[in-house]
Amino acid sequence: MRFFNRIILQTPESVELEFTLAGIGNRAFALLIDYTCLGGFLIAFLVVWLFVSKQVLDLVVQITGSANGVDLWLTAITILGGFVIYVGYFVFFESLWRGQTPGKRYTKIRVIRDDGRPIGLAQATLRALLRPFDDTLFLGVFLIALGRQEKRLGDWAAGTVVIQEEQTIAAATFPISPAAEALAAQLPEIADLSHLLPDDFAVIRDYLQRRGAMSSKAQSEVNLQLARQVKEIILLEKVPSNTTPDLFLEAVYLAYQQQSTK
Repeated sequence: MRFFNRIILQTPESVELEFTLAGIGNRAFALLIDYTCLGGFLIAFLVVWLFVSKQVLDLVVQITGSANGVDLWLTAITILGGFVIYVGYFVFFESLWRGQTPGKRYTKIRVIRDDGRPIGLAQATLRALLRPFDDTLFLGVFLIALGRQEKRLGDWAAGTVVIQEEQTIAAATFPISPAAEALAAQLPEIADLSHLLPDDFAVIRDYLQRRGAMSSKAQSEVNLQLARQVKEIILLEKVPSNTTPDLFLEAVYLAYQQQSTK
């Protein structure tokens, strides 16, 4: 019996990745943590804003002799501010932490796009704006429980899916060249491997495992595009001379694996 569903996504490099979906239990626990944190932010906002509002209202009454509808404007600002904090909490963290909020980070789940890529500001914003609809009458719970991809309304609109983070790293089933081993030892000094997510590592690993079955043309196209994207992710300014895309990807694979096991 499998307690979690699996999903296969295809990346723009035509590499298939298999992930474990987060499951309604993990998502509910993550949301409980997030709503607890969010409640703290909202309470702090209300305390500060109510104090400011009282000062503003008292000042207006002293000057004009009446509220002149200012109290209604202050109430409207209170409601708007609360909504901005509600939406902004999820947008801020999911954009900053590449698909994770404090709750998702604690429960080790993450939001990614349907092609396996990390979500951006647009996806995080769309998911957050539709969250109130998902929370109304537990609509999101029903959609997650009944759908094979466990998507709520916000996920369908944004083209995202919530997965469990990879906890283990598969051993290589392909040879690593001595030149790649030498480059792997240098990479931690000239690049920032911390920006490489387990999902990014999985793409590199799957390509290196499957490259032998690709045609020369397809292999050249995929490894060049993948190497360029990885170079940007790890903030590497310049690839060492005489380094082929395959050698570079092997080195990144090995360096990331060594760093993760420390």
